[in-house]
Amino acid sequence: MQFQKAAALFLLLIALAGCRSRYIATTITNDTASPVSVVQVDYPSASFGTQSLAPGQTFSYRFKIQGSGPLKMTWLTADRKEMHANGPTLSEGQEGQLAIHLRSNADPTFAFTSINGH
Repeated sequence: MQFQKAAALFLLLIALAGCRSRYIATTITNDTASPVSVVQVDYPSASFGTQSLAPGQTFSYRFKIQGSGPLKMTWLTADRKEMHANGPTLSEGQEGQLAIHLRSNADPTFAFTSINGH
């Protein structure tokens, strides 16, 4: 009886060790000289954002992709001008790191590094 319980517990631990959710670890960094606000990132099936980013500040967020499609971003400059940018196309099952850098007088940079080769 003890052996059966130990074997069942061992199998459960092995199964749980293999279960983990794939996600994109994202950072948004404000590399401008002014604060930005209402930063919104839309990705396949959902969105996230932050109310404001001071100059030099970084916001971090993790998300899971369900579906496929382009990443889109909007934000307001210090003078309340609405800005738009398109990022990389993401696919369900991708895992990796995405670094977004907001820049003065230029489009933001999007650097995606895949962990699982998708």
